[in-house]
Amino acid sequence: MTAAAEPAGRAARNKVMARFIDNERLLWPALLAPAIVYIVLLVGFPFLLSIFYSLSSATVATSDIHFVGLENFTRIIHSDTFWRSLWNTIVLTVISQFFVLVFAGILATALIKDFRGKWLVRLLILLPWVAPISLGSIGWLWIFDSIYSIINWTARAVGLFGEDFWPIWLGQPNLAMAAIIVVQIWRILPLATVIVLAGLSSIPQDIHDAAEVDGAGFWRHQFEITLPLVMPITLVAVLFGIIFTFTDMIVVFVLTRGGPYDTTQVIASWAYFTGIQGGDLAGGAAISLFLFPVLVAVAILFLIAARRSEVT
Repeated sequence: MTAAAEPAGRAARNKVMARFIDNERLLWPALLAPAIVYIVLLVGFPFLLSIFYSLSSATVATSDIHFVGLENFTRIIHSDTFWRSLWNTIVLTVISQFFVLVFAGILATALIKDFRGKWLVRLLILLPWVAPISLGSIGWLWIFDSIYSIINWTARAVGLFGEDFWPIWLGQPNLAMAAIIVVQIWRILPLATVIVLAGLSSIPQDIHDAAEVDGAGFWRHQFEITLPLVMPITLVAVLFGIIFTFTDMIVVFVLTRGGPYDTTQVIASWAYFTGIQGGDLAGGAAISLFLFPVLVAVAILFLIAARRSEVT
């Protein structure tokens, strides 16, 4: 009797599962639930905790926490380091993403063509993104080293630098910021290239063939056909680049630690140095929260622009 009841029970369970899968009202919440739980635990809880800390007097040295309101935000806004860090973050993001967009377009246009060794070129382009950014930044730290810099030694060997010229890449404010921008471009370029390449690959070949039949030249083809069709996905690539650059602190931490004299400090690194190394948890949380409204506004603007740029 038990053996006979087992197939019947299995059939009933399969029937219930089939009804569940066919019911879209139940299926999509069940599929989204793990992602929602993951986001809430990984992002939501730390975000709410940072809001709590930013409105309190929390420090590493004491467990006595009391409510202080907007005192931490007021103190930060009146700090010269905050405005310098905010300006450095904006400059770093804008300049790096401009060059990333230009180079990604060039590389994607070249990689969509068939040529010998294409797989190797793609591998080399993806390496900066695959490798841990901390290891990559340490490599760049040696490249920009004040004594062993391969840039300086090579430039002097080929006669570009004279005997009395030896730039200290990470010790001079303008050169240090330029070095950080270069590393950020090197880091984000692979992701942007892959995204733009996917956009170029999605364009039907019939459109290119029709443009050739109509006699469209290279530049007309690029600006009137290719660019409008890849604009939505290009904006998404730029949005990802802005988010990664705006919130990154590893490059600054490894290369300059915000120096010299906080001239390369960015919001993310300053929040780390204040909250973790400085022990001011409330101040660090308040600094980090300044990133949230800016990134939300940028994300909304870019997603609206990408939606409107879609070619139907």
